[in-house]
Amino acid sequence: MANGGLWRTKSVEQSIHDTDEPDTKLRRDLGTWDLIVFGVAVVVGAGIFTLAASTAGDRAGPSVSLAFVLAAIACGLAALCYAEFASTVPVAGSAYTFSYATFGELIAWIIGWDLVLEFAVGAAVVSKGWSEYLHTVLGLLGLDVSTSFALNGFFSFDWGALLLVAVLGTLLAVGTKLSSRVSMVFTTIKVAIVLLVIVVGIGYVKAANYSPFIPPAAAADEGDTGTTQSLLSLFGGESSSTFGIYGLLAAASVVFFAFIGFDVVATTAEETKNPQRSLPRGIFGSLAIVTVLYVGVALVLTGMVSYTQLSERPDGTRATLATAFSELGVTWAAAVISVGALLGLTTVVMVLLLGQIRVLFAMSRDGLLPGALARTGSRGTPLRATQLVAVAVALVATFFPAGTLEEMVNIGTLFAFVLVSIGVVILRRTRPDLPRSFRTPLVPLVPILSVLACLWLMLNLTVETWLRFLIWMVIGFVVYFAYGRSHSKLGQRERAGKTSL
Repeated sequence: MANGGLWRTKSVEQSIHDTDEPDTKLRRDLGTWDLIVFGVAVVVGAGIFTLAASTAGDRAGPSVSLAFVLAAIACGLAALCYAEFASTVPVAGSAYTFSYATFGELIAWIIGWDLVLEFAVGAAVVSKGWSEYLHTVLGLLGLDVSTSFALNGFFSFDWGALLLVAVLGTLLAVGTKLSSRVSMVFTTIKVAIVLLVIVVGIGYVKAANYSPFIPPAAAADEGDTGTTQSLLSLFGGESSSTFGIYGLLAAASVVFFAFIGFDVVATTAEETKNPQRSLPRGIFGSLAIVTVLYVGVALVLTGMVSYTQLSERPDGTRATLATAFSELGVTWAAAVISVGALLGLTTVVMVLLLGQIRVLFAMSRDGLLPGALARTGSRGTPLRATQLVAVAVALVATFFPAGTLEEMVNIGTLFAFVLVSIGVVILRRTRPDLPRSFRTPLVPLVPILSVLACLWLMLNLTVETWLRFLIWMVIGFVVYFAYGRSHSKLGQRERAGKTSL
């Protein structure tokens, strides 16, 4: 342990030693293929089935495929840093655990609190999307049943989202390996459907739909303005961030949501049989597969119909992948896509819940949150943490609207990526002796490029998203100083005059 108070760090050795505590020990069941499945399962979902179409119609036009490439580059740079950390510190908690070993307790708390935005809020957002697709699928079966009912001007009751979270929470409580098997089946089906979409869609592609590839910027009264425009366009003196170059850059920040979750692989480090080998392969394998799928779908989608046909409807309905096929009268394909989306979003929510549970588990084991949440049951899973996360996500998904939460998830994830990238450089200098089965190449160049890419994407998020993020961070500080600081196990050891391993 180094330093004291807010900046005390938890050594890598102590973190690994804590994983052997009988009451908080996780079962090692996962292999390389399980990790790749988890990565693809969580990433192939909202990006392909919803974001690609709506972002093309409302922000980037045909250049949405380029936006996916830009977002993938930022993710790839961060993935290089995640791979080194995950293989060096194979402990549950992902960026939270990494930060504890490098920046100290306060930053570790901030990043743990921040990851709630990525995993818990992300799970709630996608659950509501799943509910919408459930309504569509029920309609295909001849059942006109609404999955959501308005309670008043703001709240609603979304029984579809509630049902999904309840079932998946139960599944995760039973065991991680079982969750992986279910995820593998659903992921295989949805990837097959995505490939079918690409193959069928190619036959309807018209080169004229790709022109203009980057549509001209919209006028101020036609696009995002004020607090709804990107921070970068505001600094650049532009009046809008809809279409044009600023629209493309803003689109990259929006579709970044589609890649969120590949870092969930790192949260399963403690449950992996051979983390030093499997974690880097799981991270890179899943990211490579989904990038190819995303770009392929985006190119086919914008080639099938004009981007203007994918713009938001007057009633607020956003275009989806099925919209392009419906516009061309290919109704059977639209039906298949709806079923694929239902299955696809199921695995997304499940793995996001898994990530949140493991972060909560790690923070509780360190005493920053109630220790009871870190206790594992007979099946080797943190039952109480699973129950708490499932209930919290179910409440948010059932009663609250999800419209503006997507960008909140993005800014939380990007902030985590920034700290992990910086942490690799710090740990290289402070602990060069640690065995590293995977080493990020060209340090410090690659971590610096990762930081710059992530900050650039953050600047392209809206002003109101930044304001909400700052409010969330302030709440986090209050919780830490009111509870976490005084209950920290590392702090208790420090006060007792003990040192970490």
